[in-house]
Amino acid sequence: MRRALNLATALIVAGTLCSARDLAFVTCQTGDAVSVLDITAGEEIARWSVPGKPAGIAVSETAVFTVAADSKTVRKHDLLSGEPLVSVQLDGGPIGLTHDTARGHLFVSDWYNARIWVLDDTSLQVVAELAVGAAPAGLALSDDGRYLASADRDADQVSIFDAETLRLRTRLEAGSRPFGLRFAPDGRLFVGNVGSNDVTVIDALNSEVLAAVPVGARPYGVAFAGGRAFVTNQYEDSLSVIDLATLEPMAKLETGEYPEGVDATADGTRIVVANWFDNTVTIFDAESLSVIEEIDTCDGPRAFGTFLLEEAE
Repeated sequence: MRRALNLATALIVAGTLCSARDLAFVTCQTGDAVSVLDITAGEEIARWSVPGKPAGIAVSETAVFTVAADSKTVRKHDLLSGEPLVSVQLDGGPIGLTHDTARGHLFVSDWYNARIWVLDDTSLQVVAELAVGAAPAGLALSDDGRYLASADRDADQVSIFDAETLRLRTRLEAGSRPFGLRFAPDGRLFVGNVGSNDVTVIDALNSEVLAAVPVGARPYGVAFAGGRAFVTNQYEDSLSVIDLATLEPMAKLETGEYPEGVDATADGTRIVVANWFDNTVTIFDAESLSVIEEIDTCDGPRAFGTFLLEEAE
């Protein structure tokens, strides 16, 4: 029945893609699924079956990539139907991922073996492995494609690589238990430390730690819009807002229960937060910081990675 629903909703998704709307592809770990949400219309428009407890996500203009941790499976999905185009089972503990579209690489962190797999994004075959610190979780690629960063949780550090050569540039100390991370539009790297309840700010170009900014309990994901950083706090059911110019905390916004993945729309007007225990996403106005609406998802939304996509008309 679910497969029939996928095929039927493919046309709906295709119509949405042609109208320049924002779509969210939200991995639901306990639901073994991905919820496809039309953020503009405020509704779920498709639900894809993804066995194996998916959590990690990376979205490009041509495909959606997921990591199902329990089955150790990485999948490349058709953007419209959600059908797996190709999949691979890896022999460690795949968890986080990020996509380098320009070079055709998909990076996947291995929680158990202190490495990053470099996959060909067409075949999903392993083309290289990069050594990192213990228990790597989140991965991020800088907006200019220059740097790849890994949050090495049990090493309390961040590893930064040259994305072109895949050579290690530097390893820098973060706070306690870094987990999620993302590059800001100005190139600085923001790292959420779930153990020390702060965000480490890093100058990747000069390999320098710039600041540690206090946030809420157990910060998980980071996104940016309107000159601000937005950080989900799992244990506080909140979203911390940081001024990018001053690195001063500005506000804490109430979210659903146990917020995890967070991303910004392409125009920078909205912030979308996945609430794991509420089976919802909360959409905030990035300027006024008010809640626009909530949308129901499948069971256990994680959305660990970049999960929003805007398609041009």
